[in-house]
Amino acid sequence: MGSIEAFRQLIQTVTNEIGDRPLDAALQTSLQETFPYEGEVCQSIVRACKQGIADGWMCKHEHGGIRYGRVIKPAEDLGGYSVDVVEMNDIAGPEHCHPEGEIDLIMPLDAAARFDDQPAGWLVYGPQTVHSPTVSAGRALVLYLLPQGKIAFTQA
Repeated sequence: MGSIEAFRQLIQTVTNEIGDRPLDAALQTSLQETFPYEGEVCQSIVRACKQGIADGWMCKHEHGGIRYGRVIKPAEDLGGYSVDVVEMNDIAGPEHCHPEGEIDLIMPLDAAARFDDQPAGWLVYGPQTVHSPTVSAGRALVLYLLPQGKIAFTQA
């Protein structure tokens, strides 16, 4: 599972399940139940992300101590979602707004690491939510699914 094509197929499994449902707490619960973090789909995504970083096609950029990159641009076969992956270690990222929402898969690299105070697994932000993405208590990877790739940074 080292290729971008295989990674895309994994993500498509998730986006097919999401369909056109609203980005809300009910979706977060559904994702946790359908794709538990310790389950095969999430663990395959974790392995693919680690391999993609090792192979150099994922998290290719670095700024302010955060490694990041858009892995897949918004795509119809992914329900219009884009895919970004970041690697953060005890740091807050730039504040931004999710015009249409954001779906995150939190993948701790250190056992105690949390993203926005949440442990491993799925986190869903609804439309127009704003945050400064923060990883605490260690290092984590976070995969972001953004409807139509929309994100609006609120600070320079």
